[in-house]
This record gives sequence, C-alpha cells and structure tokens, in this order.
Amino acid sequence: MPTNDASAHLARLATPVRHSEDLGKLVRQLRTEQGLLQIDLAGLAGTGNRFIVDLERGKPTLQLQKVLDLLDLMGLEVVVRRKGGNHHGE
Repeated sequence: MPTNDASAHLARLATPVRHSEDLGKLVRQLRTEQGLLQIDLAGLAGTGNRFIVDLERGKPTLQLQKVLDLLDLMGLEVVVRRKGGNHHGE
C-alpha cells in the first residue's frame, strides 16, 4: 500500500468512536475490506454469528470483553484519551 493510502487508512482508523453504532460501522467496514463474511468472522472469533450481527448494528449492551477480543482479533486496539488532547497541564 503506498504511503498516502496507508496514512489515509490510519487516519480513518483513528476516528473517535462515541457511539456503539460508530464502532459497528467500523467493524463492518474492516470485515468487508478483509473479504470476510459475518459468519467467517464469527468462526474466527469463536462466537456466534448473532454477536457479529449485533455488534455491526451497534447494539449497546454487548459484553465488553467479547467486543475487545474481537477487535484484537481484527488487529485493532482501543485507546482511551481525553477529548481535545491534554487537559489541566497534564
């Protein structure tokens, strides 16, 4: 992948996720980019297809650890930081 494409790809992945629907859209997009069906991802993750469907639809009550495990499997990580950067001289 050329550098400009890689930079754009990374910038898109660094987009803040503020709602479960945002995360679901990101997971769906990355899954399709990887050429995987929902059932394929479910099999790789050792979870049911319903979990993948619910995650991609933005269901807000999914088990956090299962979501984190799936993101890790997809090569993603969650980073928590203060909004707008550094606050209070930290």
